Amino acid sequence: MAALTTQVLVPGGSASVLTSAAGGGDTATPGDGVFLEVLNEDDASKTVTLVTPGTVDGLAIADRPFTVPAGERWKIPLGRRYAGADGQASITYSAVTDLSVGVFKVA
Repeated sequence: MAALTTQVLVPGGSASVLTSAAGGGDTATPGDGVFLEVLNEDDASKTVTLVTPGTVDGLAIADRPFTVPAGERWKIPLGRRYAGADGQASITYSAVTDLSVGVFKVA
Protein backbone atom coordinates (compact mmCIF):
# COMPACT_ATOMS: atom_id res chain seq x y z
CA MET A 1 0.00 0.00 0.00
CA ALA A 2 1.15 3.49 -0.80
CA ALA A 3 0.38 6.47 1.44
CA LEU A 4 -1.38 9.23 -0.48
CA THR A 5 -0.48 12.76 0.63
CA THR A 6 -3.40 15.13 1.22
CA GLN A 7 -3.23 18.16 -1.06
CA VAL A 8 -4.80 21.35 0.33
CA LEU A 9 -6.95 23.34 -2.08
CA VAL A 10 -6.69 27.04 -1.19
CA PRO A 11 -9.38 29.70 -1.81
CA GLY A 12 -7.40 31.32 -4.65
CA GLY A 13 -7.18 27.99 -6.50
CA SER A 14 -4.35 25.52 -6.74
CA ALA A 15 -2.91 22.88 -9.01
CA SER A 16 -3.73 19.28 -8.14
CA VAL A 17 -1.77 16.14 -8.87
CA LEU A 18 -3.06 12.62 -9.38
CA THR A 19 -0.83 9.57 -9.08
CA SER A 20 -1.19 5.98 -10.29
CA ALA A 21 -3.28 3.82 -7.96
CA ALA A 22 -1.17 1.18 -6.18
CA GLY A 23 -1.87 -2.46 -7.01
CA GLY A 24 -2.00 -3.41 -3.32
CA GLY A 25 -4.21 -0.44 -2.47
CA ASP A 26 -3.50 2.93 -0.89
CA THR A 27 -3.92 4.68 2.45
CA ALA A 28 -4.91 8.26 3.18
CA THR A 29 -5.71 10.45 6.16
CA PRO A 30 -9.49 10.93 6.28
CA GLY A 31 -11.23 13.95 7.80
CA ASP A 32 -13.69 16.78 7.42
CA GLY A 33 -13.61 18.30 3.94
CA VAL A 34 -11.33 15.52 2.62
CA PHE A 35 -12.11 13.67 -0.61
CA LEU A 36 -10.56 11.05 -2.84
CA GLU A 37 -10.44 11.94 -6.53
CA VAL A 38 -10.42 8.99 -8.94
CA LEU A 39 -9.75 9.26 -12.68
CA ASN A 40 -10.55 6.10 -14.63
CA GLU A 41 -9.05 6.39 -18.11
CA ASP A 42 -9.58 2.70 -18.87
CA ASP A 43 -12.21 1.20 -21.19
CA ALA A 44 -13.77 -0.68 -18.27
CA SER A 45 -15.35 0.47 -15.01
CA LYS A 46 -13.35 0.08 -11.79
CA THR A 47 -14.52 -0.49 -8.24
CA VAL A 48 -12.88 1.63 -5.55
CA THR A 49 -13.55 0.34 -2.04
CA LEU A 50 -13.16 2.26 1.21
CA VAL A 51 -12.57 -0.14 4.07
CA THR A 52 -14.99 0.57 6.90
CA PRO A 53 -13.44 -0.38 10.25
CA GLY A 54 -15.50 -1.21 13.31
CA THR A 55 -18.50 -3.23 14.32
CA VAL A 56 -22.09 -2.72 15.43
CA ASP A 57 -23.44 -5.25 17.94
CA GLY A 58 -20.47 -7.49 17.13
CA LEU A 59 -21.14 -7.43 13.38
CA ALA A 60 -18.61 -5.97 10.95
CA ILE A 61 -19.68 -2.84 9.11
CA ALA A 62 -19.66 -3.50 5.36
CA ASP A 63 -16.94 -1.82 3.29
CA ARG A 64 -18.12 0.97 0.95
CA PRO A 65 -17.65 0.24 -2.78
CA PHE A 66 -17.89 2.89 -5.52
CA THR A 67 -18.09 1.92 -9.20
CA VAL A 68 -16.27 4.50 -11.34
CA PRO A 69 -17.39 4.15 -14.98
CA ALA A 70 -14.87 4.05 -17.83
CA GLY A 71 -13.57 7.48 -18.78
CA GLU A 72 -14.98 9.26 -15.72
CA ARG A 73 -13.50 11.34 -12.89
CA TRP A 74 -15.16 10.96 -9.49
CA LYS A 75 -14.78 12.71 -6.14
CA ILE A 76 -15.52 10.49 -3.14
CA PRO A 77 -15.89 11.93 0.39
CA LEU A 78 -13.27 10.49 2.74
CA GLY A 79 -14.77 11.15 6.17
CA ARG A 80 -13.36 10.19 9.56
CA ARG A 81 -15.59 7.11 9.74
CA TYR A 82 -13.09 5.38 7.43
CA ALA A 83 -10.15 5.84 9.85
CA GLY A 84 -8.65 2.60 11.08
CA ALA A 85 -6.85 2.14 14.40
CA ASP A 86 -3.80 3.89 12.91
CA GLY A 87 -5.89 6.91 11.83
CA GLN A 88 -5.56 6.01 8.15
CA ALA A 89 -8.23 5.01 5.64
CA SER A 90 -7.54 1.92 3.52
CA ILE A 91 -8.50 2.09 -0.15
CA THR A 92 -8.55 -0.88 -2.53
CA TYR A 93 -9.18 -1.16 -6.25
CA SER A 94 -10.64 -3.89 -8.46
CA ALA A 95 -7.86 -3.09 -10.98
CA VAL A 96 -5.34 -0.27 -11.37
CA THR A 97 -4.79 -0.11 -15.14
CA ASP A 98 -5.21 3.53 -16.23
CA LEU A 99 -6.48 4.48 -12.75
CA SER A 100 -5.17 7.65 -11.08
CA VAL A 101 -6.00 8.95 -7.61
CA GLY A 102 -5.38 11.89 -5.31
CA VAL A 103 -6.53 13.05 -1.90
CA PHE A 104 -7.63 16.63 -1.37
CA LYS A 105 -8.86 18.89 1.42
CA VAL A 106 -10.61 22.19 0.97
CA ALA A 107 -8.91 24.90 3.08
